[in-house]
Amino acid sequence: MRYLTDRKRATGKGASHTGTEHHWAMTVSAVALAFMVPTWLYIFGHAIGGTRAEVLATFARPFPAILTALVLVVSMRHFAKGSTTMVQDYAHGTALKAGIVFVYSLAAVIAATGLYALIRIAL
Repeated sequence: MRYLTDRKRATGKGASHTGTEHHWAMTVSAVALAFMVPTWLYIFGHAIGGTRAEVLATFARPFPAILTALVLVVSMRHFAKGSTTMVQDYAHGTALKAGIVFVYSLAAVIAATGLYALIRIAL
């Protein structure tokens, strides 16, 4: 026979039983973005104003290409999770479902478009 106290059942779980996991995922992605975005902006800033060949050469190198891909994927995942929380707070019923589908679809389209462009540049 298994005996679980109320505290044991509640440990690590929010009201919907995923709040802690969501909070940690958002915190980890925010910290990752805090380091990646300034580095990416530095690389991107140096590429702006160059000729087309210089820009293509910059993003054809491994580090800028990998960093750009990571920024795209992590930022769109962070956007989708954060926006889903916002939609859940303010929408109900069918609007909630449509909003969540829209947010995840928008994030996926932006990430896919950016990755496609990056692959075209890098290869």
